[in-house]
Amino acid sequence: MATRDASGPSIADAPRPSWRWPRLDDRLEALFDAEKDQLPLWLPVGLILGIAAWFWLPDRFGWIAFLAAALALTLAALALAGGTRWGRALAWFGAAAALGCGLIWWTAERATAPRLERDGVHEFTARIETVQALAAQRLTRLVVAPQESALPPRLRVNVPERMMIEGLDPGATIRLRAWLMPPAPPAAPGADDFARHAWFQRIGGTGRALSIAVVAPAAGQGWSARIAGWRQRLGAHIRSRLPAGEGGIAAALATGDQYGIPEADAEAMRRSGLAHLLSVSGLHITAVVGAVMLATMKLLALSPMLALRLRLILVAAGAGAVAGLGYTLLTGAEVPTVRSCIAALLVLAGVALGRDAITLRLLAVGALVVLLFWPESLVGPSFQMSFAAITAIVALHENPRIQALLSRRDEGGIAKIGRFVLGLVLTGLAVEVALTPIALFHFHRAGLYGAAANVVAIPLTTFVVMPLEALALLFDLVGLGAPFWWLTGQALSLLLGLAHATADAPGAVAMLPSVPRGAFALIAGGGLWICLWRTRWRRFGLIGVAAGALWALVTPAPDLIVTGDGRHLVLRGDDGRLALLRPRAGDYVRDTLAELSGAEAEYLELDRLPTAACSPDLCVANIAHGGRVWRILATRTSHFVRWDEMIRACAAADIVVADRLLPRGCTPRWLRADRALLSRTGGLTVTFGERPHVVTVAQQAGQHPWAGSRR
Repeated sequence: MATRDASGPSIADAPRPSWRWPRLDDRLEALFDAEKDQLPLWLPVGLILGIAAWFWLPDRFGWIAFLAAALALTLAALALAGGTRWGRALAWFGAAAALGCGLIWWTAERATAPRLERDGVHEFTARIETVQALAAQRLTRLVVAPQESALPPRLRVNVPERMMIEGLDPGATIRLRAWLMPPAPPAAPGADDFARHAWFQRIGGTGRALSIAVVAPAAGQGWSARIAGWRQRLGAHIRSRLPAGEGGIAAALATGDQYGIPEADAEAMRRSGLAHLLSVSGLHITAVVGAVMLATMKLLALSPMLALRLRLILVAAGAGAVAGLGYTLLTGAEVPTVRSCIAALLVLAGVALGRDAITLRLLAVGALVVLLFWPESLVGPSFQMSFAAITAIVALHENPRIQALLSRRDEGGIAKIGRFVLGLVLTGLAVEVALTPIALFHFHRAGLYGAAANVVAIPLTTFVVMPLEALALLFDLVGLGAPFWWLTGQALSLLLGLAHATADAPGAVAMLPSVPRGAFALIAGGGLWICLWRTRWRRFGLIGVAAGALWALVTPAPDLIVTGDGRHLVLRGDDGRLALLRPRAGDYVRDTLAELSGAEAEYLELDRLPTAACSPDLCVANIAHGGRVWRILATRTSHFVRWDEMIRACAAADIVVADRLLPRGCTPRWLRADRALLSRTGGLTVTFGERPHVVTVAQQAGQHPWAGSRR
């Protein structure tokens, strides 16, 4: 019973302390209410989280745990706060994350197909599905469907230029003798994973043709085969009208085929930050749709009767939609093109309805469509760079301060030009900031002067190159395209000159070794937080971006990289320079190892290191790191080495690397990376220091289906 003293109320009458939960609930509700227009934008982000989690987590236990956590979040949010806006938003986000993880898991399982188990020569009959000319490499790449049941359902075969024959068209039946191998895993941790790409395309092997003959020409082609044939012939025609570099870029703009661009020019475009111009996406779709709409309206306006009886903007929007769809199909319907086409169709629908459709919601719809149909595209640089660039541009121009700064007003011509240029510079900076982390994560390098180069390159491509190329193709129909091709070539020469000048400028390229996945996730998450919210708490995204950037910058470059076959090794010397085990390694191996090292492909031969010594068959190097000297022994030929000599050399080494099976008595002090180990782990990197550690391809691939051979 409550007690009462003579001077005051009872203890039961004293005010009770209020709980914190209602105050937190009210605060969250106020925040989410202020951001109510932005909440739908997080639906594709939830889908992205689920898909990314499936790729990141190593095995089905992790995938099931993520699904359980996402569904638990949904149920908890509905049970505890189902009547609030923030509770419903969290529930939708958790459901989208679970859907993303389940969707990509189902997609990967559905893509299961037989794969080659080992290298070898095969002779078989097949039907050609696609033909892709790699003009710069003097190759033609075929994707074929073998008729023999013992082979995988799809194979990718490169045919040298000297072996090309008439009749290699989509739909043709050929007899092929080829050297084939399983889809290649990454050469080392952080390198491109072709095995993953091939899995989702159901390609079970790749190789090169040794002989080829047409058994039956193409007949009764479907639409996809016909479009592929048109694309191939159009690309060949364009390349025949212009020099190599200019012709390759012009073909890429018209057909989406970038393989005709010489490597030197392609590298200059990447280093200068202009490579996005080569991937058909929003810029190109906008140019095509806008040009067709403008031409349609001008032509129809010439007729007073049509101008009075028709809604010209509606007819022009329809013509633009048809042009956009046709251009998307002609260029191969790649992910950025499909996304841009969807966005363009939504914009045209908005124009027809008299609404402004260029918003982040439009981008969210495009992302949802792409991810629901092609969830595996999320981890590719094409999807990430395309959506990151457009998100940054739209978020920038939706900002009220930027809108006030760049809005049209009554002012002089010079001021208008200055405001237009300022808009281009700000847009270029936003794109550069958005794309740099993605470029560093996938390619380990990023151009630093891209914003300045894009101020010139984007208008040049959009308003000069593409219209001139379209006119050249149009006038080719009557044999009068030569003057327009000359003008197109001059404009493209200017674009290439800008790319090379920017790429060759001092400090033009930033390079990093493999960026940790966690660091990249923090940067991406922080960037989305900044772009998608509108109130002050968007600033918390800066914490994620800063933490991810710092993590990436302090991550040390690997000191030793070994490829999965054990043949190639790059070692960082005491002075920081890179030394290569086999100087005759091909350009692909040299470039890949340099990128993973975060350096240019400038190598010493291993025996040129002051602390190294090599015989024709073996190399030994001593490297000082972390207060100790590491002794590395590596084989450099396939010649026989006496086992007793090998065993003694192993005992004196800390790390032994070999492309062969080593005798059981070979016991180095720390690591033996021979064929037996590398067949299980794939390529590996070693970082010396106080806490030396090893990262392998198998660790990064986990138990995903395309990594089955290394489980």
